[in-house]
Formats: sequence, C-alpha cells, structure tokens
Amino acid sequence: MTAVNSRVRTWLFHSGMTVLAALWLVPLALVVVTSLRTFDDLAADGLASVPKGLTVDPYRQALASGEWRSILNSLIITVPVVIVTLILASMAAYALARHRIPFRRTLLLLMLAGNLLPAQLLLIPVVKLSEQFGLFDTLLGMIVVQIGVGLGFYTFVLHGFMRGIPEEVTHAAKIDGATTFGVYLRIVLPLTKPAMAALSSLAFTWTFNDLLWSITLLRDETKLPVTPAILGMQGQFVSSWNVIAAATVIAAIPTVVVFLRFQRYFISGLLIGSSK
Repeated sequence: MTAVNSRVRTWLFHSGMTVLAALWLVPLALVVVTSLRTFDDLAADGLASVPKGLTVDPYRQALASGEWRSILNSLIITVPVVIVTLILASMAAYALARHRIPFRRTLLLLMLAGNLLPAQLLLIPVVKLSEQFGLFDTLLGMIVVQIGVGLGFYTFVLHGFMRGIPEEVTHAAKIDGATTFGVYLRIVLPLTKPAMAALSSLAFTWTFNDLLWSITLLRDETKLPVTPAILGMQGQFVSSWNVIAAATVIAAIPTVVVFLRFQRYFISGLLIGSSK
C-alpha cells in the first residue's frame, strides 16, 4: 500500500509540474511564433490564430530600427555595474563579516531596510541628485544609480556567505604573514567564487532588464537600453507586434547566455546566506 501511495504521489507531482511548465512555456512559444509571422497575417487573423507562414523579416526590421544600439547601451550599463558592484560588495561583506566594525549590525540592517523600500519612493530624490551632479540623461548616471541600488543587497547576501567560511582558514593565513587585503584577495575571494558567480547572473539579469530607472533617468532615445527601447516600439494606434516580439527575443539572448554560463551556481545562489 505504501508503494502504491508513493507512486501516486510521484505521478501527481510530475503531472502538476508538467502543467506548470506548460503554462510557463506557452507564452514564450507564442512570442517566438509571433516574431516569425508577417504583419498582414497578424492583422487579419490575430495573435492567437494559426500562422499561415513564417518569416525572419521581423528580426531584420527589429535590427534595422536600432535594436543593436539599445543592446549595446544595455551592455555598457550592465557590465560595469556587475563588476563594480560585486567588487565593492565583496569588500564590504568581508569587512563586516571578519572585523569588529562599530555598528556593523546596524549597517547590515540599514542595507536590508534600504532594499525593502519601494523604488518609487526614491525616484524624485535620485532624479534631483543626478541633475545636481550633472549625471541626468547620461549612461554614467545610470551606472552610478544601479550600483547604489544593488550594493546593499549584494553586501548583505555575501556577508552571510562569508560568515560561513571557517575562521581558522583566515587566521592561518594571517599567521603566515598575509595582510588583511591579501587574505581577502587570495583566501576569501576564491572561496566565495560560487556565490559571486550566482550573484553575477542575478545582477546581470536585473540590470540588463531594468525599465524603471531607465525611463526615469534617460531622455535621449539614442541612449535608451533595450527594455525601454522595445517599449518605445509600440505605436499609438497600430503596433507591429511581430517586430516587437522579434526585438524581445533578441533582447533575451544575452541574459539567456549568462544564465546558461552560470547555471550550476544559479539555483544554489538563491539560498546563499540563508542559514545566517
């Protein structure tokens, strides 16, 4: 009887997961199919109809409309943000986890509290500060803001991971004559590589797909990242949904590549520091 119940539970579990996977994949498949249809086909029969034929012309139109430029803008913003944020966050996390800094718990709580605030509360102050410092409507301003937005969260997560590193390891390195920075560079960072890789994939995805800060801080259409650029393709009266779908598929390629590169770290990275 127990074996029968076990098989039933297994069957129900796999059936439920199959349904959930199908519900998740159907919209993605619809976007891909839509990106391969002609405008006349969609206008005549609608998005939910069976396509009469497939073509790659929507991809050519998406690239011709400036998709490459918006992807380049996104990469110009995302790559420095990921690198600088993780370097600063790892340094701060190491200091808070291994050194007796006054009010370190308060600092960690402030970092956590800052990430719990809705981003909408920060829009007006950030815009005013960016205008005063001459960073409004610049890619540099976007980089600075994205670093500031993500730094607290990454520091908090890495702090939990670094606290799990045995203190004997760092003490042994100091006895051998290693400096504080030497311990961080040669001992802590290599041990933190899985966490850094997981956070890199998360940071890349969040920054590359950002919409709120992009439409708040940027006005020049030539500087727009890919997400607001795709939003701008929607017309007031008529929209070429096949071109928009093609642009969406192209924009998803960099994040998919990064995810596949760090796939083995991604799931475990969701639980980093959860035991602290």
